[in-house]
Amino acid sequence: MNVLGALLKQVVGGLNEVPGEIARAYGDQKKVIGGRGPRPSHLVKMLQTASSEKRTFICIDALDECAVGHQVKLLGSLNQILQRCPGTRIFVTGRPQIWAEIGKCLDGRVTSASITPRPDDITYYLRTRLDEDPTPDAMDSSREADILKKIPEDISEMYVWAPTLGGLLSVIY
Repeated sequence: MNVLGALLKQVVGGLNEVPGEIARAYGDQKKVIGGRGPRPSHLVKMLQTASSEKRTFICIDALDECAVGHQVKLLGSLNQILQRCPGTRIFVTGRPQIWAEIGKCLDGRVTSASITPRPDDITYYLRTRLDEDPTPDAMDSSREADILKKIPEDISEMYVWAPTLGGLLSVIY
């Protein structure tokens, strides 16, 4: 609900005016004891309304860090938005273990292309970070050499899921 609510706030913030349906829904919720927010199904409907107003890009970073049960619900909600709003595009990042779930929840409307980071870029980044270390004496040169050798060797592949007719662009790292 937090992600859907945040997305709705951002999408509505990009519109010239708040659609009447959304304003009424929030007004109705204020009248409820405790002023609880809208349910996920209502948030999805409001996102569909707001997203249908103009081309919308939704970005969600590190989906794999979301609890598995919440991932499935969020992906299902995004699928509903894509079904009703063909102008909406979604960009999701996460680790490879969520690939299958994304494909399943979004009816397989994704494709992938492999991207491998260059070891030189990783080494440059590590060298820069090590040079900025406020306590350089805390590590000996042997440990530093191990870091500069081992980490670039162990970096996993990155995946990019390119958009298809379904409107999903997902980066898996």
